[in-house]
Amino acid sequence: MAKSFHPKVYITREIPDAGIRLLKDKGYNVVVYHYDSPVPLKEFSGHVKDADAIISLLSDRIDAQLIDNMKNCKIIANYAVGYNNIDIEYAKKKNIIVTNTPDALTDSTADLTLALVLACARRIIEAEKFIRNGHFKGWKPKLFLGIELKNKVFGILGGGRIGTAVAVRAKAFGANIVYFSRRKSSQIEESTGAKKTSLDTLLKTSDFISIHLPLTEKTYHLLNKEKLSLMKKTSILINTARGEVVDEKTLIKLLKQRKIGGAGFDVFENEPDINPELLKLENVVALPHIGSATVEARIQMALLAAENVVSILSGKKAITPVP
Repeated sequence: MAKSFHPKVYITREIPDAGIRLLKDKGYNVVVYHYDSPVPLKEFSGHVKDADAIISLLSDRIDAQLIDNMKNCKIIANYAVGYNNIDIEYAKKKNIIVTNTPDALTDSTADLTLALVLACARRIIEAEKFIRNGHFKGWKPKLFLGIELKNKVFGILGGGRIGTAVAVRAKAFGANIVYFSRRKSSQIEESTGAKKTSLDTLLKTSDFISIHLPLTEKTYHLLNKEKLSLMKKTSILINTARGEVVDEKTLIKLLKQRKIGGAGFDVFENEPDINPELLKLENVVALPHIGSATVEARIQMALLAAENVVSILSGKKAITPVP
């Protein structure tokens, strides 16, 4: 009697049970790395040799050498929107499909972006520390004065799903939206009345600037010294996309000199290592990469990654292949 075949799916970290159950219900052999840290390269290499599918995290670097170890792999389902951790071109040469999880975390990331905007604009962290340290002695006319979003120019870098969702939220606060993108975005324009502009114009005119660009060779340090110097002294920069889009050392200098009003980060250039100088600044709000950290978003990400695996291993097309 022939032995039944159960495709192996290797998952590099524990993800919500909904995704794992979906795979197990299909009869797959699901192997999960259960420690809350990146899987060691030696162990990773060993497991991918006979894996038919891999569900990876953004923190997993999947280069050509690791891909060469994948003898049976048909799909790498990245548990993230971004996929700069994977050598996409080499995977393609090896006939391995790469997928991501767009849409699943759009609302959670957009919500967090507005939380950072408001935290910076209204000096929430400074004020909260002030009261915890026992310094509050009563209302004062000039205590922690911030700025409002109404009638301010809100610049969006990137006219995709998340950028559009952030623009809709900012518009609800009364901001005027402008955006920079390689292509015209009918969605952001129709939903917010946003106007497409050049990067330099956006940087010069915006009171708030929110980054929603993927990390590519073209976007690495897109906001360098030349570009950051164009910003208003009162502007607030928010980054919930990829840390490497910003020249962080230059930004820190400008923030120290008060040549930029403030900044909110959920991602960092050398993540998880964070420049200690950044954390010394009162005009900075820093979060530990929690843009998609809602119950709803993480479950949807797990399901979408699992559904991509099922689709490919069933001989069908990927649901969300990367471009």
